[in-house]
Amino acid sequence: MKKIERVKNYELRRGRPAVMSYRFRIWSLFLILNSSLLPLSCGKYSFTGTTLDPTIKTITVNTFTTSAAGGPANLPIQFTEKLKEYYQRYTDLKVVPSNGDIILEGSISGYDVLPVAATASDQAAQNRLQVTAQVRFSNTKDESKNFDQPFSFYQDFPANQTLSQNESRLLPKIQDQLVLDIFNKTAADW
Repeated sequence: MKKIERVKNYELRRGRPAVMSYRFRIWSLFLILNSSLLPLSCGKYSFTGTTLDPTIKTITVNTFTTSAAGGPANLPIQFTEKLKEYYQRYTDLKVVPSNGDIILEGSISGYDVLPVAATASDQAAQNRLQVTAQVRFSNTKDESKNFDQPFSFYQDFPANQTLSQNESRLLPKIQDQLVLDIFNKTAADW
């Protein structure tokens, strides 16, 4: 009992609590270093949340087309480039022009302005810009992951303003969310 009190008194005189003994600090450092190496052993997961098979090395993003009656003429090209950039930034995949291990393609199938939030006089208080992308995903390593489905997102704007007044502000937000949704479905398997 006296030995424990002497150790505590020694530690307190040196300005350290008894809990932070030399052995405790070394053991803590050892645990921290070992736990930081743990994610490196997990081949299928990463800090970005992707669950791509480690054998997948390349992606092809074919230029999207448009089948919607509306929207900027360069919308499909902008959307395709955003997809490529997102995969390059958040995965180790190499973007190739053709024959990738995974392939994304599709079209902008909807570009709609819809009235929402009606007022007492049956007029819209807000309008909604909604963009829909029909996406075909092919995984050459695991065909059970293939799909063909629509992704849709919207942003609202005041009814007393025109679409052209708001389009340049709303469209990037919509595209970013669509890209994130597609990425989560294809690379994060959500």
